[in-house]
Amino acid sequence: MIHGLFETHIHVRDLQRSSYFYEHVLGLQEGYVDEARRVRFYWIGPRGQAMLGLWEKEPSAIVKQHFAFQSSTDDMKKAVHFLKTRGLPVWNFLDDGTERPFVFAWMPAVSIYFSDPDGHSLEFISMLPDEPRPDLGVVPWEQWEAMHGRAF
Repeated sequence: MIHGLFETHIHVRDLQRSSYFYEHVLGLQEGYVDEARRVRFYWIGPRGQAMLGLWEKEPSAIVKQHFAFQSSTDDMKKAVHFLKTRGLPVWNFLDDGTERPFVFAWMPAVSIYFSDPDGHSLEFISMLPDEPRPDLGVVPWEQWEAMHGRAF
């Protein structure tokens, strides 16, 4: 019955500010705007594949949430630069003070974190072509690549 996750919705304080962030900073394509309800929908990836809804609410109604954007491995190599050139602080799962992407070895997938204007935790993540190694826990991407004989 379930083939994927189609949509997620978050509450934002300022619809214009958040719309600018998702549309112009991250590059999502606007799908639909309903000014009367103070909501905007954005396509994630190709039109009709997945959607993000932004709903303007009072600040007291904002609960910080987390979601991840699926990226390619090639895009992950540029993710830190992409985010930093847009003025966004970057951290990894361990929040170890570095901007190094880490691999969740049980998947395996590489990821990096950042946040939106309302403090929602966002992530770029890419599945890797290797066999899972849950025994390794979470490791720096460069270490994972070296273990698999690939240059980082």
